Order: sequence, then C-alpha cells, then structure tokens
Amino acid sequence: MYHIFLLIHSFLRWAVLFSLLYVIFSHLAGWFSKRVYSKADNLAQSIAKSLTEIQLLLGFVLYFVFSPITQIFFKNGLQGSHEIWFFGIYHIAMMFLAVVMLNIGSAVAKRAQTDAVKFKNIVIYFSVTLLLIILAIPWFRPLLRDF
Repeated sequence: MYHIFLLIHSFLRWAVLFSLLYVIFSHLAGWFSKRVYSKADNLAQSIAKSLTEIQLLLGFVLYFVFSPITQIFFKNGLQGSHEIWFFGIYHIAMMFLAVVMLNIGSAVAKRAQTDAVKFKNIVIYFSVTLLLIILAIPWFRPLLRDF
C-alpha cells in the first residue's frame, strides 16, 4: 500500500505544480490585460486548489499511516539522518503552510470587489504557495517513481 500511495503522491506533484503555474500565468495575464474574471478562471483556480488539497491528504496518509521514514521519526525523534528530519518536520510543515496560504488566497480573492483585485490576489497567494511547495519538494529523491 505504501508504494501505491507514494507513486500516486509522486505523480500528482507534477499535476499540482503545472496547475499552479497555469493559474498564476493565466491570472497574471488577466490582471495586466484588465479582462473580466470568467468562469474559466474560477474553474482553473478551483482545479489547482483541489489537486493541491488532494495531494496534502495523500501526504497525510503517507505521513501518519504508511511511511517507514515517519515511523522512525515518531520512534526516535530528530535523531537520525537528514531525510528523517526533512520528512518528519520540514516537508509536512511547509506543505501544510502552502495549502493554508492557498485557501487564504482563494477566500480573499472570492471577496474581492473588482476583477483586477481578484486576479492580483490569486497571483500573489498562489505564487507564495508555489514557492513553498517548491522549497518543500524532496528534490534529492527520484523525480518520477517507477513501479
């Protein structure tokens, strides 16, 4: 089960990254071109947000149920390798913070009075989210997992 969840989590990361990039650039274009905020803009934002939240839930399942690395962390604390510290504290904290920022940004944008402010809020909050995610990805691991 662990390998299946890890594989899905690994592949879904790319969907999250690309969807966030798409939303950031499309909303940046909307902001600078002063276009009307459309249903397509809202749909893209909702898809990126949903993918990111699903990724977090998969990460929680890995963290609390299946991961042998976090099991070692729960038993021994921070004693051990860099990998144990990374997955035991840093990765989950940064990813959780990223999803919090994403949800705050979505809520702030939803309450915006003008389309330009909506676009601007999404660009800012989703960019911060993307940065946090990029900083928390274990780049020392394989970029694509195999079966």
